[in-house]
Amino acid sequence: MPTVPQDSPSSRQNQETLLKPRELQLPSFPKHFIQAPAMEASAAVESSAAVSVFEVVSSKQRRPPDTAKLVLNSPSPPSLREELVGVVGKAFRPRAHAGAAAGAGGRPPPRRAWVLTALQCVFPVLQWGRSYTLESFRSDVMAGLTLASLGIPQSIGYANLAKLDPQYGLYTSVVPPLIYAVMGTSREIAIGPVAVVSLLLSSMIQKVVDPAADPATYRSLVFTVTFLAGVFQVSFGLFRLGFLVDFLSHAAIVGFMGGAAIVIGMQQLKGLLGLAHFTNSTDVVSVLKAVCSALRHDPWHPGNFLIGCSFLIFILTTRFIGRRYKKLFWLSAISPLLSVILSTAAVYATRADRHGVKIIQKVHAGLNPSSVKQIHLNGPHTTECAKIAVICAVIALTEAIAVGRSFASVRGYRLDGNKEMLAMGFSNVAGSLSSCYVATGSFSRTAVNFSAGARSTVSNIVMSITVFVTLELFMKLLYYTPMAVLASIILSALPGLIDIKEACSIWKIDKMDFLTCLGAFVGVLFGSVEIGLAVALGISFAKIIIQSLRPQVEILGRLQGTDIFCSVRQYPVACLTPTVLPIRVDTSFLCFINATSVKERITEWVWEGVETSNGKARERIQAVVLDMSSVVNIDTSGLTALEEIHKELVSLGLQMAIASPGWKAVQKMKVSQVVDRVGQDWIFMTVGEAVEACLAAHKGTALAC
Repeated sequence: MPTVPQDSPSSRQNQETLLKPRELQLPSFPKHFIQAPAMEASAAVESSAAVSVFEVVSSKQRRPPDTAKLVLNSPSPPSLREELVGVVGKAFRPRAHAGAAAGAGGRPPPRRAWVLTALQCVFPVLQWGRSYTLESFRSDVMAGLTLASLGIPQSIGYANLAKLDPQYGLYTSVVPPLIYAVMGTSREIAIGPVAVVSLLLSSMIQKVVDPAADPATYRSLVFTVTFLAGVFQVSFGLFRLGFLVDFLSHAAIVGFMGGAAIVIGMQQLKGLLGLAHFTNSTDVVSVLKAVCSALRHDPWHPGNFLIGCSFLIFILTTRFIGRRYKKLFWLSAISPLLSVILSTAAVYATRADRHGVKIIQKVHAGLNPSSVKQIHLNGPHTTECAKIAVICAVIALTEAIAVGRSFASVRGYRLDGNKEMLAMGFSNVAGSLSSCYVATGSFSRTAVNFSAGARSTVSNIVMSITVFVTLELFMKLLYYTPMAVLASIILSALPGLIDIKEACSIWKIDKMDFLTCLGAFVGVLFGSVEIGLAVALGISFAKIIIQSLRPQVEILGRLQGTDIFCSVRQYPVACLTPTVLPIRVDTSFLCFINATSVKERITEWVWEGVETSNGKARERIQAVVLDMSSVVNIDTSGLTALEEIHKELVSLGLQMAIASPGWKAVQKMKVSQVVDRVGQDWIFMTVGEAVEACLAAHKGTALAC
């Protein structure tokens, strides 16, 4: 055969052509087919100048790509036992800093450093406390005092909402904030009683024990629920079970909070109107019936309504001024305390309590008494307490983490969700032992704390000390505080719980999510708190099941000039590959609930493709490529579906290829011998490699792309 001189223009041109195949417009051939080694290129130059790149490709087309071996030779994924051990170990193993991760020469850090890191992991105050400055302390003191001016009247009102004596709300603003201050990671969050959790406790525990008939047993159940809620929260943090909080979706929380705000507002009609008899039910219909019945049969004292409405208008006005003029934010923060002081002085001066104005009367002074003996873990109501505790734990964590993350994003730091669960859990466990009920992060008080310039959790310590001083010295002054003012303070905090704008946004974005939101709202409003949560969870799980039943199964096409394969429905510009049908299965878990649906849709498309291409030899389907890049895991039903798809394709004379199966999926396919039935040479890393191998095996070309 004649040869061409090495330095001739024709030879140099052919050599460049062979050594730089990427410059050729051959998008239908993958790189491992057209990149010939340098020795093969020089041999081709010596043999003939007329040699073409397609001949180089044809010499390689029968060899499977090297990347395919990576799919089948990957190490075994961790077992369930290893994953559980890893989760627990990570919970108790502190995360070392980059510089202290290893000693000199890669040696592990000394035990003393390990212990210090562990303590800093559990008590973040040991880490940020070393860089704490006097300027930050001044800011935290002012923020803590401002926070106390809002927290004291709110705590008394929320205790009334929880059907407890006023001092228990103040107790809850003493111990839990101190524990959180040394264990929490949020710098702005304010810990204490909140309206929603207070409503949860009163509405659910009163179904077990009537607080009016047996207040001692009712308090015992409240402390037991608080203890169990703290234990659950600690468990969530230790075992990385934060995903349980996510069972309540954002839409469900929006609807639940809105419904709870209206229910709480309706409950305040008792204090606002000075009613002596009221219903224990929380649904709107029962509350309206109780109000109408009380107004018809009991004497009504307009003084309560006048006091409540007057100070409600005062608080809302100061809040408007504080939002309009940022420098006057402190005015809205102290307005509840001013309302308590002014209304108490007015009632005392006029002796309005003798004319039908309801007052708090006696409030016990002093530090939190121990409640250890009131916690009963083996009593007749332990099961009911555990159920209530789970709900309260999840709701409290959801609210606290949402509040903490929203303000952390403004300040530009990251909130550790697991540490927050631990801090909240230990706060409630300690609180339950010292006459406190379930505490969590309050949005209204956190906003005040943020606006007041809080730099760290020291503001919670200052607030706690202030509340303690109030318990010791000023409790007798609250004797003449009217109940209507407490109702107005709670009512003033409710507008922030109703987010109409977000509900409209949910409607525009996702109708199914809006249905969840509406279900939670209506369930709480016309049923009960439990019914609202159950409806929201039911709709959420129904949404997941529906989406799992029929996952997306898409026919793929190649974007012209690339190796990118995408859905032809989403990207109509993508062109189909003749003789090869790539199909993507969009589900993370191919299992019993969706395997049959996936199999039927794939076989249906295959039959349609075969029938459509009959008589057209160049377009007849020769192979089917399953893109399983989204399939992370698979069960026996999914494996059976793959085997049946393979049998169906073999009966039609078609080749089956699988691209990019997930780690666990490919291991199970190897164990079940699905890989052996399909053929190890037909498992690929990417869809592009699988398509090109199918084209090469059947001597096809992707002419369209």
